[in-house]
Amino acid sequence: MTHILAIDQGTTSSRAILFDAGLRVVATAQEEFRQIYPAPGWVEHDPSDLWATVAGTARAAIEKAGVDARTIAAIGLTNQRETTLIWDRETGQPIHNAIVWQDRRTAPTCEALAAAGHAAMITARTGLLLDPYFSATKVKWLLDHVEGARARAQRGALMFGTVDTYLIWKLTGARTHATDASNAARTMLYNIATGQWDAEICGLLDIPMSLLPEVRDCAADYGVTRADLFGREIPILGVAGDQQAATVGQACFTPGMMKSTYGTGCFALLNTGSDRVPSKNRLLTTIAYQLNGKPTYALEGSIFIAGAVVQWLRDGLKIIREAKETQPLAEQADEAQGVVLVPAFTGLGAPYWRPDCRGAIYGLTRNSGPAELARAALESVGYQTRDLLEAMKADWGAAADGVLRVDGGMTHSDWAMQFLSDILGAPVDRPVVTETTALGAAYLAGLQAGICPAPAEFQKTWALERRFSPVMDPKVRAVKYARWGRAVAATMSV
Repeated sequence: MTHILAIDQGTTSSRAILFDAGLRVVATAQEEFRQIYPAPGWVEHDPSDLWATVAGTARAAIEKAGVDARTIAAIGLTNQRETTLIWDRETGQPIHNAIVWQDRRTAPTCEALAAAGHAAMITARTGLLLDPYFSATKVKWLLDHVEGARARAQRGALMFGTVDTYLIWKLTGARTHATDASNAARTMLYNIATGQWDAEICGLLDIPMSLLPEVRDCAADYGVTRADLFGREIPILGVAGDQQAATVGQACFTPGMMKSTYGTGCFALLNTGSDRVPSKNRLLTTIAYQLNGKPTYALEGSIFIAGAVVQWLRDGLKIIREAKETQPLAEQADEAQGVVLVPAFTGLGAPYWRPDCRGAIYGLTRNSGPAELARAALESVGYQTRDLLEAMKADWGAAADGVLRVDGGMTHSDWAMQFLSDILGAPVDRPVVTETTALGAAYLAGLQAGICPAPAEFQKTWALERRFSPVMDPKVRAVKYARWGRAVAATMSV
């Protein structure tokens, strides 16, 4: 068996990448799917779209490669995190659309829990802040608002899962109801110290624990696929949430190493090893990965809008047709205007956590145009990343290695990566393989299958494509970052 199939189910598209045993890409297939916005601040996905695009792209990647499914040793699965589904245990029919991680409908529930004094307990046990971002209050909303759902859940007739769990259930023909520790850690129902679902938090939200999946290691046996899907049964041996999979794919196995992934949002993780570091700066304490029953922890900062700001330029303002057009526009912009875009379209994430905020633009003049907006959009991602890394350095205490490894679609922009290095005042390393999310899932599956090396050896295979080093004058950096800080403060005051 000479291949590993990685399934990468993301927020706006599903992808499948077939790797060879040396973790080199053989074939790729990708398909976008519909985003559903039932009300302001609400975001949903049709579960049938998630399943159809996953099954379709997986088959397409195998067909493109022209290989026999019998050569595939294992499947690795990675997914958009926190997105919440509940389905019928017998029929497999979802009771509602999936509620996406970006969805803010449960903000009142979070506010009520905070007012009742539960926020500190939830953070201490889960490492997460009390926020609509996470799965727990989404589960409660579904049980409260779908007719008959709570009674069915109490009878044990329903099952909850994040996207990985739902896909595993579908892939295995309803034989496996399981998740991995990295996804469980994002639900706000999982105690990351004990490694167990938290009965008190479930009770607080009136969530029957019979809904919850079994939690396994990231490299573990999740059962085999239905034989009719790919012509034979294929074992599912690796599972991790997308940002944790990217951390693995970036080989950030040493405490102090940092990575940042730029997709729809931006997610920076700092490996803290066996230390579960509580944040004083409104970051998340989470599980980076779990192998052989032992969790490795991380500090994480989440930016809700990164690549999505470029989508807004394309789909909302219609000033570009393709993402790659932002770089030449940014190069043409008049830097002296100092236009600042705070892309709080769905609220501000870490370290602010203000779901009520909305986007704002500052410094507009009569001469401001598409070039200045494109530059401000790309710069906003750099500023937000610096916010995260400043908070990480303050929390970590120990010296981080000072280098940021980056991946994801936006990293293809040399301009954006140079600005990132400039505003951080630190090196930014872009690897040869920028599809590190799928790579991490494939590695975990290959590790469990016995065809990939141990983490220390895998770390040696990480290859640098380009290092971006800061060239910005430190005084200019300070002025620009201070301007960003004033813009964020003004946005939060509205």
